Amino acid sequence: MISSEKLYVVKIGGNIIDDELKLDEFLNDFAKLDGKKILIHGGGKLATKLAKLLNIPQVMVEGRRITDAETLKVITMVYAGHINKRIVAALNAKGCKSIGLTGTDGDFIQAHKRPVKNIDYGFVGDIDNVNPDLLISLFHQHLTAIVAPLTADRKGQLLNTNADTIAKEIAVAMAKYFEVHLVYTFEKRGVLSDFNDENTAIPLLSFNLYQQFKQEEKIFAGMIPKLDNAYAAISGGVASVRVGDAKDLKLLVNGKTGTRLIYD
Repeated sequence: MISSEKLYVVKIGGNIIDDELKLDEFLNDFAKLDGKKILIHGGGKLATKLAKLLNIPQVMVEGRRITDAETLKVITMVYAGHINKRIVAALNAKGCKSIGLTGTDGDFIQAHKRPVKNIDYGFVGDIDNVNPDLLISLFHQHLTAIVAPLTADRKGQLLNTNADTIAKEIAVAMAKYFEVHLVYTFEKRGVLSDFNDENTAIPLLSFNLYQQFKQEEKIFAGMIPKLDNAYAAISGGVASVRVGDAKDLKLLVNGKTGTRLIYD
């Protein structure tokens, strides 16, 4: 039975992670959110910087990282190590008792290596299932989960996994138990009809209008996977999905800013 208790599933964008001041301001706001919450983060640019220092070539295709064996080691160190523990330590210091996880911890996210079609993405994972039991048990211990974007397959192979997709899958899994509100935060005010103009944030974006904007190429290409995940979350029973500026987190969760996504 679905509870009327709210749960906020928040994904923080990489550009915010790259900026220490913006990250600290965001974590202050996140720590103050009332009720149950989960934070999913990406890796920002630090993994690319570290790979360069280690002379590990990086290949990007349409904004997606090709993850070979050496790159996977870097991603694991950066995502599950430095970034995750940095966020956990900061939130604990702000009074938000937190614990860092990847999808491999407690086997709460099961995944498989993405099949090779036109492009071989290497050790990149596509999600099969999310088991919410671990997250629910953490709630009982008054702990907030901070999730890094790594999963594993049935053979124990680590997999680099899209953080937006992890946020969507967690939100859908938890929607069986809570009234889930999924919030994607990044450095823009919302979904923009003109990517170069912050004043063009769309307050309400229906699925039909989204399809129209895609056809007209009015939606920035990098936003399309995020928005596809958002509409999939709505289809999966998530109560609401909003996209907006990380510095407006409190207003976002209260529905006072950003873009709300709806089906017609």
